[in-house]
Amino acid sequence: MVRVKRGTNKHRRHKKVLERTRGFVASPGRRIRQGKEALVHAGAHAYRSRRQRKRDFRSLWIVRINAAARGADLTYSQLMAGLRKANVGLDRKSLAETAVRDPQAFQDIITLAKQSLAS
Repeated sequence: MVRVKRGTNKHRRHKKVLERTRGFVASPGRRIRQGKEALVHAGAHAYRSRRQRKRDFRSLWIVRINAAARGADLTYSQLMAGLRKANVGLDRKSLAETAVRDPQAFQDIITLAKQSLAS
């Protein structure tokens, strides 16, 4: 039987793990086995957090819209119902951006929502 030496392949694989764990604290950043385990967990957290980020931003936009709407004696749900009734197709991201950057335009949107709720 012929002897197979795998040194270079092993070194290449280990180097790949250590490069990806650079910056990790303590053992996972310096040791192969702990590094592999840390990479598995890091990948799982990254996968989960990519989806969570979308939820976080949506809730942030809702909080901003609600705060701006309450300044005009309207709740978030009332504002959204009024906009839906008025057939305004603005999404929460653009509404929140308008509330922060252009309060006058947001006031116009609130007025439109109030009118559609009154009728």
